Amino acid sequence: MIPNILSIAGSDPSGGAGIQADIKSISANGGYAMAAITALTAQNTRGVQAVRLMDADIITAQIAALREDIRIDAVKIGMLGGAVLINAVVDALAGLDAPIVLDPVMVAKGGDRLLESDAVNALRSLLLPKAALITPNLPEAADLLGCAEALNLDEMTRQADQLLGLGAQAVLLKGGHLDSDASPDLLVWHDGREWLHGARIDTVRTHGTGCTLSSAIAAHLGAGLPLLEAVQRGKKYITEAIAAAHLLDVGHGHGPTHHFYHWQ
Repeated sequence: MIPNILSIAGSDPSGGAGIQADIKSISANGGYAMAAITALTAQNTRGVQAVRLMDADIITAQIAALREDIRIDAVKIGMLGGAVLINAVVDALAGLDAPIVLDPVMVAKGGDRLLESDAVNALRSLLLPKAALITPNLPEAADLLGCAEALNLDEMTRQADQLLGLGAQAVLLKGGHLDSDASPDLLVWHDGREWLHGARIDTVRTHGTGCTLSSAIAAHLGAGLPLLEAVQRGKKYITEAIAAAHLLDVGHGHGPTHHFYHWQ
């Protein structure tokens, strides 16, 4: 069975992040990609120039149209922008029997904020408890917890456990922001934990890595894989997509990963 995966996220016209990256990642990992767009952005590999959030009613209508016609096997949620849209998505997904992977998109790679500060509490209290997995990086984890960013593995462990306490079924805390030669990620769930270690790839072509990873994991969860295997496959995929990014010639800033590297 080819799983049907719904991405709920913003649009990136440069193709490296957001809905565009999600569609590529889901497709490359064996799923059929669908999309409900939450925001239009003007951005490229150098930064975000403008953001326009969609009205809540059109987001609700997009999801409702899919639910009434198409089986949804997993959901990936990315950029939501504000509390009103978070509430709309929570209501639109009510009763859906499918795993939700939440990538808490708050700040773009270039530093532009993509989630209103007053919406963090809505994300924390309304959406996290609905998630089968959340995939924050270290700055996002600190934002969610209202604390300083983790600087080492012990602090990552403590913060991952704290995030799990907010209600998600599992947490994948990504360690790519650590000042080290490695890029360790920590997966924790209620009766276990697993470190996923990987070498750091020396490149600036990392635009959309969080979108790409979370979408790949959603595709594998939608196909019925257990959580740990789905995360391991997603980690392998994003590592190889970053390693192959030099084959692309896209932009002059943080370039995208190569989503379809295995066809070249």
